[in-house]
Amino acid sequence: MFERLGRWVYRHRRLVLGCALGAVLFAGVWGTRVFPALSGGGFDAPHSDSVRAAETIEERLGRDDADVLVLYRSDRTTVDDPGYRGAVVSAVGALPPADVRRAVTYWNSGSADLVSADRRATYVAITLRGDKDRRETAFERIEDGLRVPGLDTRIGGLTAIDRDINDQVAEDIARSEMLSGPVLLVLLVLIFRGLVSAALPLVIGATAILGAFSALHALTYVTSVSVYSIQIVTILGLGLAIDYALFMVSRFREELAGGLPVEEAVARTSATAGRTIAVSGVTVAISLSGLLIFPEGFLRSMGFGGLAAVLIAVLAAVVVLPALLGTLGHRVDALAVRLPSRAARRSRREGGTEKAAGAAGAAAGADAAEGRWYRLARGVMRRPLLFAVAITALLVALGLPFLRVEFGGVDYRALPESTESRQVAERIDRDFGGGASAPIQAVVTLPADAAAPAGQAALNAYTASIASLPGVREAEVSGAAGDTARITVEYRSDQLSARSRELVRQVRDVEPPPGAEVLVGGKPAELADMLDDLGARLPWMLLIIAGVTFALLFLAFGAPLLPVKALLLNVVSLGASFGAVVWIFQDGHLSGPLGFTPTGTLDATQPILVLAIVFGLSMDYEVFLLSRIRERYGVTGDPRDAVATGLQHTGRIITGAALLLIVVIAAFSVSGIAFVKLIGIAMIIAVLLDATVVRALLVPATMKLLGRAAWWTPRWFRRPRGPAEEARPPAPIPSAPIPSTASASASAADAVESPASSAASEPSRDPAP
Repeated sequence: MFERLGRWVYRHRRLVLGCALGAVLFAGVWGTRVFPALSGGGFDAPHSDSVRAAETIEERLGRDDADVLVLYRSDRTTVDDPGYRGAVVSAVGALPPADVRRAVTYWNSGSADLVSADRRATYVAITLRGDKDRRETAFERIEDGLRVPGLDTRIGGLTAIDRDINDQVAEDIARSEMLSGPVLLVLLVLIFRGLVSAALPLVIGATAILGAFSALHALTYVTSVSVYSIQIVTILGLGLAIDYALFMVSRFREELAGGLPVEEAVARTSATAGRTIAVSGVTVAISLSGLLIFPEGFLRSMGFGGLAAVLIAVLAAVVVLPALLGTLGHRVDALAVRLPSRAARRSRREGGTEKAAGAAGAAAGADAAEGRWYRLARGVMRRPLLFAVAITALLVALGLPFLRVEFGGVDYRALPESTESRQVAERIDRDFGGGASAPIQAVVTLPADAAAPAGQAALNAYTASIASLPGVREAEVSGAAGDTARITVEYRSDQLSARSRELVRQVRDVEPPPGAEVLVGGKPAELADMLDDLGARLPWMLLIIAGVTFALLFLAFGAPLLPVKALLLNVVSLGASFGAVVWIFQDGHLSGPLGFTPTGTLDATQPILVLAIVFGLSMDYEVFLLSRIRERYGVTGDPRDAVATGLQHTGRIITGAALLLIVVIAAFSVSGIAFVKLIGIAMIIAVLLDATVVRALLVPATMKLLGRAAWWTPRWFRRPRGPAEEARPPAPIPSAPIPSTASASASAADAVESPASSAASEPSRDPAP
């Protein structure tokens, strides 16, 4: 199938490239318009009690949540000073009624909760009119007028926080491009050993990213899409494009160096590397699709964005990239960057004599026959049990901190300390009492009018019961209309703490008034409901990902033990990265160098997101490695030699791909948003462990322990191979100097440590296990 696809693409390469160029130009115009349509939030559980409570308040009592909180403070006078009062009241009174629904101050409400303990600070709660877009526009119009000369004025609230998050995301993207761009370009040139070939992953990456932007833009017309999905699209689109281009270009060079015509090289590359990329991409997509099980908008947006980036990257790699390779042909190595090989450096050190040159040639031949990755795999397989036990124990030890994980949510502390909206929230919580900025709200629907004596008596009794709960600072009826009333509960604990969530459960357990229905909402209730929902759906996500991945790998390789091994190694590797995340972010050990504020908890959506992404990326590397091992095993029937040769073919490529991906992720890890930083650091740790320790050491050890059993296929599944699946040795790469393009191919293959001819064809000298 993939060989036929490669031939078709080669023969119609101008048509393919023309269509691809048109699609990219369209996506560049229309797809980039997605940014204004993105939204923040998405961390609540739809249809939960807390969401229903918020909907009931808005429908029956009118929306009076403060969109803007304006904090005023004076170091010289108190709120009782006429000048202080006059300045604030004048600023608030000048707000346009067309934009502002209500503005609550200490002076028009008489609420002591709006004044700090030292009476030098007060805040104004402003509710804006209209939908989200209209409120954002109104906020921009009134912001400057809220600042009072002579008073320290700071502006926060939900609308300001959303604006600051969007600004921070845009700043992060610009910074990441500035930081990663030069480093990425240099590494691409060094790894691909040529300017032309180094440009290919950038072309595929741009295609994947712009295509995913277009998909997200279309999605915004039917559902809300989180602004954070942009960063996942960029990471996966560029990272996977580099992976796929590295494998395709490496294989194409091998086939050209083996003497194949360009069309045959494209067809063979598509039949081998192209097929592997398709299997790998589907595996990554399956992992990301697990996020769609969750109704939370944040996770679903990440799932949609990741799926779009992965699938378009695969499509570009198996269709557009072969067309580019077919068009370039041997010119894929044009503008080559020549770096001296180890043999050449050894020759120069030995004086450049004929004897030294002969020694260098012999050394090059030895390197080609058994490269460093081949020798490493052989060394590991001499003591497989020792390596397997030691590395597994190390990874398990790294994962132990995850056993004491405390899940929480996202609040203003996710923003940098210098952000004004964060400073407002912090000071209100500190100076105006705990729970002031995020109270628990109980919505009571009575069988009679809330203003009637019976209704008031029932509400008073219910409110008194809530006020008597441990941890409650104050409970009062804060609004009523018809048969519905709202009770606002302020508390002493942190809004993300387990104590606050326990208080929500205690409020829900309070006996409601006879015949009444009670819904409990507010920030702590939203967090409690989200955690319950995530916990209920997570096992299904794991079951689906594991089951479908097992089925896909079994269909791809025909050996049931291989997917079992892959799943188990993934669990150990992921556990190690999760343990490191708890140690860093929950415990706050590196909060200073990394620049974040530890909250003592981890947002529960982040490990789920990291699980989906890293599981897919780990399987990506696993598929590439196993494909080469199977290819060699089909030639020699020697499991040990197949593993060593497979690692020799892919070890440098996987490590190079992981290095480039880490550069991309690291640039996003400097984000000012704490949980984006967490995602980046977790991915870096997981990719680093997986591409080095797991692939280079643990996989050879476990494959040696399994021996031929790793390739056992049930009789009912055995089938004859088609032409595209027929195993044959990889194309040889000449070790002696050869003219023009072939020489460049050999140099480029050396850059990614592709095995030379003797490594591909020499039978194993060791007995098979």
